[in-house]
Amino acid sequence: MTDSATSKQQRAFSQLPGTTEDARLAKSNSREENWQRWGTYLPERQWGTVREDYSPDGNAWNFTHDMARYRAYRWGEDGILGWTDRECRLCFATSLWNGNDPILKERLFGLGNPEGNHGEDVKEQYYYLDATPTHSYCKGLYKYPQRAFPYDDLVETNRKRGYDQPEYELLDTGIFDQERYFDIQVEYAKAGPEDTFIKLTISNRGPAAADLTIAPTLTFRNNWSWRNLEPGEETRPWMRMQEGSDRIVIANHKILGRFRFCAIDGSGPKMEEVIFTENDTNFHRLVSNYQGSPRYSKDGFDRYLVGGEMEAVNKELKGTKSAFVYRLRLGAGDSSVLRLRLVREDNEEPSYINQLAFDEVFAARQREADAFYAERIPESFTDDERNVSRQAYAGLLWTKQFYYYISERWLEGDPAQPAPPKERLMGKNADWRHLYCRDILSMPDKWEYPWFAAWDTAFHMIPMAEIDPVFAKNQLLVLLREWYMHPNGQMPAYEFAFGDVNPPVHAWAVMHVYLIDARRNEGVKDIEFLERAFQKLLLNFTWWVNRNDQKGHNLFGGGFLGLDNIGVFDRSIKMPDGTSLNQADGTAWMGLYCSSMLLIALELAQTRPAYEDIASKFFEHYIAIIDAINGLGGTGLWNEEEGFYFDQLTTANQPPRALKVHSIVGIVPLYAICILHKEDVDRLPGFRKRMQWFLANKPELAKHVSDVETSDPLLAGSKFIALVPKERLLRIFTRLLDETAFLSDHGVRGLSRYHEGNPYQVELAGKTLVVKYVPGEGDSGMFGGNSNWRGPVWFPMNILLLNSLSSYHAVYGDDFTVECPTGSGKMLTLQEVQEEIARRLVGLFLRDADGRRPSHGNEQRYIDDPHWKNLVLFSEYFCGDSGRGTGASHQTGWTALAATCMEKMHRLKETVR
Repeated sequence: MTDSATSKQQRAFSQLPGTTEDARLAKSNSREENWQRWGTYLPERQWGTVREDYSPDGNAWNFTHDMARYRAYRWGEDGILGWTDRECRLCFATSLWNGNDPILKERLFGLGNPEGNHGEDVKEQYYYLDATPTHSYCKGLYKYPQRAFPYDDLVETNRKRGYDQPEYELLDTGIFDQERYFDIQVEYAKAGPEDTFIKLTISNRGPAAADLTIAPTLTFRNNWSWRNLEPGEETRPWMRMQEGSDRIVIANHKILGRFRFCAIDGSGPKMEEVIFTENDTNFHRLVSNYQGSPRYSKDGFDRYLVGGEMEAVNKELKGTKSAFVYRLRLGAGDSSVLRLRLVREDNEEPSYINQLAFDEVFAARQREADAFYAERIPESFTDDERNVSRQAYAGLLWTKQFYYYISERWLEGDPAQPAPPKERLMGKNADWRHLYCRDILSMPDKWEYPWFAAWDTAFHMIPMAEIDPVFAKNQLLVLLREWYMHPNGQMPAYEFAFGDVNPPVHAWAVMHVYLIDARRNEGVKDIEFLERAFQKLLLNFTWWVNRNDQKGHNLFGGGFLGLDNIGVFDRSIKMPDGTSLNQADGTAWMGLYCSSMLLIALELAQTRPAYEDIASKFFEHYIAIIDAINGLGGTGLWNEEEGFYFDQLTTANQPPRALKVHSIVGIVPLYAICILHKEDVDRLPGFRKRMQWFLANKPELAKHVSDVETSDPLLAGSKFIALVPKERLLRIFTRLLDETAFLSDHGVRGLSRYHEGNPYQVELAGKTLVVKYVPGEGDSGMFGGNSNWRGPVWFPMNILLLNSLSSYHAVYGDDFTVECPTGSGKMLTLQEVQEEIARRLVGLFLRDADGRRPSHGNEQRYIDDPHWKNLVLFSEYFCGDSGRGTGASHQTGWTALAATCMEKMHRLKETVR
C-alpha cells in the first residue's frame, strides 16, 4: 500500500469502530454517511462581534443585545442551546416568555465590554451536560426565571462597580430565590444523519403554578439581504405550512434541501398555533424616520407574543422564520415534554414516528453515549469524577461553532449595503484580505469569545483528540491553510486583531494530537497529517524568527503573547527608538517551538530520510536559544540573585535592566525539554553524524545536551536537551512549589503571591508602574479588563507544566527529588509532584466533604440543591486563593483540559502502584 493510501485509511479510521458512536464517526470520516452535517453549531452570541460591526468607529459593541432583536445578522445567527447544519443555513433554537419579561427570550443576555466592570460577561445560567462527537446525542440545560428578568438591574449595578469589586451576577440578583424558575432541558438525538429528534423538558422548580410560553423556532440565516449569495444559492429559501396540516412546517433551501419540522403526534401538550415572519431587519426600529412600508421582520415573534401586535406575523403562514407556540401552565414541581422532529424529506419520504419510537431512539442514543465514554473514561473514576469529565467533554463539543468571516468582503462591503467606513481599510485587519473562514471551529466560549483564537485552539485539541482525533487534526491543519495563514507565515490570532501574536504552541499541539491519535488507533500513525502540519509550521517558524528576533541574538519579543496584563506595562506597545524588550516567555516559547519541531522532524525522518537535515537545523537552533536565554551577556535572562528568569529591558548605551516580576513568564522556560531516544537517533545516520560533529566541535554549546540520568533501560544511552539547566531547575522549583508564592491549593498561579506584600514597582518614562498580586478578577482595563494573569490559576499553563514534569522525571528518574511543598520537609519525585499539582487542579471541580466545588465559590445552591449540585461550570481561570471560577464562565475550550488532567492523574496513580 502506498504512503498516500495508508494515510487516507488512517484519516478515515482514526478511531477504529468499537462502539456504535465510533462506527458513526468512522462513516462520517470516510464520507460514507454525513453524521456531522448537523450539530450544536449555532453561535450563542453573534452581536458585539467584529464581523457584524459596520460602525464608523470600528467599535463592535455598538451592535448591542437590544439591536440583535430586530437587526438581521450578516455572518451568522444565534440562539439558546441551538442546532444547525455545518454552514448555519437552517437553525433551530427555543424562545421563551414567562409573561413578565419585557421581551421574548430568544438569545442569552449579557453585558458588552463597556458595560461590565470586568468586561463582557454573560448573565445567564446554562449548562452543557452531554454530547457525542457526531452530535448523535446532546443535552443542555437553561434555567429561566419566572419573575421579570433583571435586565436593568444587571446593567446598572455592574456599571456602578469598579475594578476592585466582583462582577454582579444573575445569581446575586435574587431572581432564583424560592426556586421560582423553569428548568428548560434541551436534548437532541439523531435517528439518521439528517433526521433530528428534539426533546424539550420544561420543569417548574418553584413553589406555585406558573405560566410559560415556549416557542421552538426554526430560522433561515439571512443571506439574501446582501445580494451576495453563496454559490448556487440564487433562490431565497422559504418556509410554509404543509398543505392539509396544521402542525407541520416545510423549510426549503436550494442547497441544503427540503426539511419537515413537526411535533410528534399524540405527544405532550397541545400546540396552540404556528407563526411565521421574515428574518429581515426591522428598519422602522433601526433607522429613525424610516419611510418604507412595514414588512415582516426578525422581531415579529417578540412583537406578537409579548407586545400583542397581531400584524407582526404573517397570516398567510409563510416566511423565513417560523415557530410552534405552546402556552403552558405548570403546577409546582410539574414537568411537560415537547417532542419535535426536523427531518430531510426531499430524498425520501420520512417514516412515521410515534411517541414510543421517538423515546426508543433517545434511549438508544443515551446508551450509546454512555458506552462511548465508558471506553475513554477510566473505570477507576468516582461517580463525581465521571460526571465532571462528561460535562467537560460535552462543553468541548457544544462549543464547536459555525464561524463565517470573509475578510475581503467585510472590508469592501456588500452590493446591497452602504460602503463600510473608509477607516476600515486602515484598521487592524486590513492586511488580512486573504482570510476566508466558513468552517465549524472550536470556540474558547460560545458567548464571551465566539471567535477562534489560535493558541486556544491548540489546547482545545488535546482533549478533543481523545474523543474525535480526526476533528482535532483537521482543526490544527485548517489554521495553517492558505486561507487562514498570512502569506508571510503568521497564523491569525483572533478577529479583534488577526495580526496579534499568540504563544507558538501549535507545533506542540500537533505532536501531542499525533501521539494521542496513534494511541487511540492501536499504534497506527498518521504520518501524512504530521508532514502536512510540519511543512506549514516551517513557514510560521520562519515568520517568528524574522519578526520577533530582530537583533538575531536568539532572544525573542512578541508582545503580550496571550498573557494580557502579565507585564509591568503592555508588552505589545511600540518601544522608543533604541529600546527593546527581551522576553523570557517569548524566548522560552521559541525554545518549546524548536523542541517540538525537532521531535516532529525526527519522527518524520524515521520513514522519510529527507527530514534528517531539517532535524539537524532545529537541533542546533534549539541549542542556540538555550545558550542565549542562559548565557548571552553573562547570564542571559536568568537572574542569579533571584534564581529566576525575567523579561529584560535594553536601552542603547545602558546595561540591560531585569523587570523582576515573579510571574508565569519565568516558569515558561520549564516547558522546553525534549528527549532524543537512542533507538530513534541510531536509525538516522545523517542526523547522528551531524549531532556528533556538533557536540565534538562546539563544546561551549554541547554543554546544553545531557545524558539521561535515569536507570530506565528504555532510555539507556539517550540524551535530552532542556532549556533550564539542572541547578537552575532546582532553584525555580523552590519558588514554584512554595505555597506562599506560586503553588496554590488549586494549581500554579500566574503571579507569585510574594507580590501581595511586595508589589513590584519600577520607574519608566517618568511613570511609576506597579505589579501586585491580584488573585481574582483584574484591577485594570488592560486588554479589555476581562482577563487577569496576575495571580489566578490558568489551566493551559498548568497542563504544559505537567507535561514537562513528565519529561524531567523520565530523564532524572526517582533519585531526583524536590521539597513539595517548599518548607514542608516532604521530598517528592517529579512524578509525585505531577500528581500533587494535578490533584489540586482537579480538585477545583470535585465536591469536597461538605459538597462544595471550589470553582463554584460559596454559592449554596451548588452545594445542596438537587437541581444544581451536579452542574459544573468550566471557567476561563480561577482565583489563586479560593479557586472560584472567574472570567468567561463556559470556557470548555481550554478548561476542558480538566478531563485530560483527571485522566493523567489516574494514570500516574496506576504507575505509582
